Amino acid sequence: MTDTRTRVVVIGGGYAGTLAANHLRLRADVDITLVNPRPVFVERIRLHQHVAGTGTATVDYGTLLGEGIRLVVDTAKGIDTANRQVVLASGDRLDYDYLIYAVGSTGTPPAVVPGAEQFAYAIAEFEYAQRLHRALDELHPDAPVVVVGAGLTGIETAAELAEQGRPVTLVCGGLLGPSLSPAGRRSVSKCLRRLGVDVLETAVVASVSPGAVRLVDGTVLRSAVTVWTAGFGVPDLAARSGLNTDELGRLLTDEALTSIDDPRIVAAGDAAAPSGQPLRMSCQAAGPMGVQAANTVLSRIAGTEPAVLNQAFVGQCVSLGRKHATFQLARFDDTPINLALGGRFAAWVKEAVCKGTVWGIRREATKPGSNPWLKGGKRAERLAHEAVTVS
Repeated sequence: MTDTRTRVVVIGGGYAGTLAANHLRLRADVDITLVNPRPVFVERIRLHQHVAGTGTATVDYGTLLGEGIRLVVDTAKGIDTANRQVVLASGDRLDYDYLIYAVGSTGTPPAVVPGAEQFAYAIAEFEYAQRLHRALDELHPDAPVVVVGAGLTGIETAAELAEQGRPVTLVCGGLLGPSLSPAGRRSVSKCLRRLGVDVLETAVVASVSPGAVRLVDGTVLRSAVTVWTAGFGVPDLAARSGLNTDELGRLLTDEALTSIDDPRIVAAGDAAAPSGQPLRMSCQAAGPMGVQAANTVLSRIAGTEPAVLNQAFVGQCVSLGRKHATFQLARFDDTPINLALGGRFAAWVKEAVCKGTVWGIRREATKPGSNPWLKGGKRAERLAHEAVTVS
């Protein structure tokens, strides 16, 4: 008897991978395996809360995954494209007919900054956040903390710690909130000042040592704990497996999220670079991309042409402690407009977004195909226009 079932392996159990796995259940003849290094789902958008002890950042996969999805707690060490197998750290191999690559992103202090790797704490992954939480727990409340990096993660971490009364310095290395509009930056800056955060916008770190951060202008900042939030990268699994990636290591795909090297591999989330022009690293992008990656696989199983990437953005919401936030509005193509909402209402919106992402995953688990996302980013038209402009 011929086996007509299709085996799909999803690497990565974050926002993109978990939604992709649940969405694949639209077909009853698909065997779905989700590979993740942890037995729990990590809400990365709450890691700054975990660090500060103001909230939790993990959810039991038993409440998130649809019936029949197999969870393998292991780390993917390689992709054997010739034999269609995922090689695991345990030595096991998983056969696949299609693979969804959703390994996400990470961030660690750079080796080029002396002392950063040894003495600064990262926050981008759960294990890093746990280590930082323990270090902060051991500090006296008045001990100075330096946060390096003024993207959204750095802003949220600095605000969360300052709201607890800790003396916090935020070293921006450039513009505060570079992805925000001037109105958004003013809103964030106002709240950080109210919380007592010392914002050094143009300062750049030269080195990190135990108890201190030295800036390039020679200034030395006292720092009992230094938190490094500047810069994100992606795991090198795709490159190590012989697949084409961009300079950061994101898997190169077409607009249907299919690898340019292998039609059996589809990518989603932070580690995907469709047409070499990736979307902003965020759960706002990862979730819909996970659903679209699953749709691409389902289309290929059905023998139909998969749809091209088409999702719109609404803005960015930055928490500033538990009582305030800034909601930066944006055009559908993710370009910020010079309009932002601040204060308690924005904090309510931010919390609703955080809760809504988990609710959406659970909803997709119980009713595959129910997870909506906003369309209309007109990405195809924009890419075509840019191509004409360049030529």
